Amino acid sequence: MGKARAAGLAAGVALAVAVTGGTAACESGADGPGAPAADFSAAAGGTLRAWAFDNADDVGTARLDYAAARLPGLTVETDRTGFDAQKFTTRLAGGDVPDVVQMDREYVGTYAAQGLIMPVDRCFAAHRVDPRQRWYPNVVADVTYRDRIWAVPQFYQPPAIILNRTVLDAAGVRAEEIDTSKPDTLLAAIARMYRASDGVPSTLGFNPQATGQLYLWFVGQGGRLVGDGGVPTLDDPANVYPLELLKRIVDAQGGFARYKSFTDSFDVFGEHNQFVRNQVGAEIDAQWYANVLSPAKDRVRLAAAPFRGRDGRPVAVAFGGSFVIPAKSKNPSAACRWALALTEDGAWQAAARARAATRAKDRAVYTGLFTGSPGPDRSIREQYVKPSGNAGFDQVVRTYYDVLAAGRSAGASPAGQPLKQELTSAVTAALLGQKSPRAALADAQTAAVAAYRTIAG
Repeated sequence: MGKARAAGLAAGVALAVAVTGGTAACESGADGPGAPAADFSAAAGGTLRAWAFDNADDVGTARLDYAAARLPGLTVETDRTGFDAQKFTTRLAGGDVPDVVQMDREYVGTYAAQGLIMPVDRCFAAHRVDPRQRWYPNVVADVTYRDRIWAVPQFYQPPAIILNRTVLDAAGVRAEEIDTSKPDTLLAAIARMYRASDGVPSTLGFNPQATGQLYLWFVGQGGRLVGDGGVPTLDDPANVYPLELLKRIVDAQGGFARYKSFTDSFDVFGEHNQFVRNQVGAEIDAQWYANVLSPAKDRVRLAAAPFRGRDGRPVAVAFGGSFVIPAKSKNPSAACRWALALTEDGAWQAAARARAATRAKDRAVYTGLFTGSPGPDRSIREQYVKPSGNAGFDQVVRTYYDVLAAGRSAGASPAGQPLKQELTSAVTAALLGQKSPRAALADAQTAAVAAYRTIAG
């Protein structure tokens, strides 16, 4: 199954390179691998074609309105559908090239290596933006490939461990025992909380999000997924420990097949979610999930703990969104200025006000707005994050803010998406007992490197 997936991914990548490779090769310039040289003026006018903001919420709408007010001479035509890699390749091949595209940071290395997007270092220079000051270092690292920055990043919602105090207290487990740097202590706590009937789980002691938080487990536990030049390093010996630990955790809770079937049944976004129904004692969740739990704050007893690396220190790993400028953008200066306007302090302040109004209307807890930029994060927290009257829930919110500074990047690679697919396949095979962790990672490395070579040459 993993080999078939790898073949399909390699074929898809090969198609993208075949369609666009000639263009990338002939436009190589001083800006980086396969990238066209581009000049960015400080002015922004004319018409901008943007592929971004599908299903824009209150935060997105407020930022769009702010940018429009800041750039009155710019007409923005927006395709508000979700990013799709195949659609992007098709549009490029057909000459239907947007001026700016919103995509997850996982994709950036792939398109940078093929010369399909422009580096934005000159964009930053034209507007006197220091990326080291505007964004967290790990966020910038997500979009840095071969020493150039290839996207304007936005958002960074770190993961942490949400604790269900009802389940912990019933089992006599202390919050301090949910510590990913102390496997034996953690596994003992899991055993006390875990409940099953005829082998079918009814309560997990700890939901590690085994395939949903891959980067956190591997990078956070000392592994290495991307090496120099974006080369995959899935078979790095340091990656064996995180996978072995994940296997110990799921094996202690019925094995991966039963664990996966049980977690798939959760009403994750509903009023009968896994915390309300006491189906988990602890669970790794990205910061946005605190918003989902907010309506249930009076029906659950929550706390939170950071995810800790092998050294005992908190760590957070998460990708997020970004804006890229296609190599054949007709208005790159406007694309640059618009993307920067959407990510400057004023845009985030407008978004924070909109979110505060929405939360007040819904009588919900303001859990913060995690922008990817330390300045706005601090000011929004100081101005809008207030005690909710629920001490446990407030501690959850504080924990997410506390781990922001512990961010690490999984790295940018031309094989970003194939790498993730192969890593997921390796983890699944190992957790099911089909392969040893070392063998699963070695097979994944072979397929990921093949994809890397197809894309990067």
